[in-house]
Amino acid sequence: MNEISGPQTTVRDWLARRSYRAEQFPLERLVELRAGARGAEDDVPSVTVVLPAREVAATIGPILAALEPLRAAGVIDELVVIDAASADGTAETARAGGARVVQESEVLAEHGPARGKGDALWRSLAVTRGEIVVFLDSDTEGFDDRFLRGLLGPLLAEPEVAFVKGAFRRPFKLGDTTVPDGGGRVTELVARPLLNLHVPELAGFVQPLAGEFAGRRALLEQLSFPVGYGVEIATLIDSYRLVGLDALAQVDLGERQNRHQSLRALSSMAYAVMVAAERRIAGRDGAAAAREPGPLLLPFGGDLEVREVAMDERPALLRLRRDSAA
Repeated sequence: MNEISGPQTTVRDWLARRSYRAEQFPLERLVELRAGARGAEDDVPSVTVVLPAREVAATIGPILAALEPLRAAGVIDELVVIDAASADGTAETARAGGARVVQESEVLAEHGPARGKGDALWRSLAVTRGEIVVFLDSDTEGFDDRFLRGLLGPLLAEPEVAFVKGAFRRPFKLGDTTVPDGGGRVTELVARPLLNLHVPELAGFVQPLAGEFAGRRALLEQLSFPVGYGVEIATLIDSYRLVGLDALAQVDLGERQNRHQSLRALSSMAYAVMVAAERRIAGRDGAAAAREPGPLLLPFGGDLEVREVAMDERPALLRLRRDSAA
């Protein structure tokens, strides 16, 4: 088998085995799984849902309302909004929707203020207890409960699955015009080529940068978390290296619509994604270590805009606990 057909066969086999649809996991099935239909009650893992939030008062209420039936049915044990000191009423709206609200910079405060979404996710693991943790973006328009049902289903139904990514179509809205599948520009121009070049076994992931993902706590607490935009690609690559491709899955969640950014703003995201991936690629098989990144330099009006991009990483919580106990 040649070098090209090898990864193709691996990825095709994985797609056939570990691709799911949210429709496969209606509420009734999740309730059965949580009730111990597949084994003893003690074997049913507890579930935490985390929503990192920054100025999302307009969307957090509808999202929590969509999740309420799952919580009422006992599918969700813990629902936490980890807020970035939002000034638009996000925290108040989240509390009214039944979530426990935690301010991100108050968690593990000895590490300084939180510096981005990845930092918020990392800190959320320290203040939650579920054996399965589901991360959902809080700025999604048109949210419904299939997002949670889809991510949670494979982890409840398949003990071998340890990490699940959302897959979806990303329309791009520009005024009154909508371009189907026109979103996800950083995915298509940065993340997908990087994975195909360096980790082709992960080429089957439709949305490697999806903010909707879930995992078993036992795995998540072994991962380091970039503080900013690099968290999604970093957790994907590291999970693959820790547990292997067959323990990873993806779920078709339909369509997802959230806020779009300008191309210039996306430069920062793309830079953070590249740095996080490069750190995981460099050093493998004796390759040279990655160069320590500096700020992002953007030409502007005959001069340079110097943009600081958060690219630090938080250590795995398991390692942090071991170091603290030593």
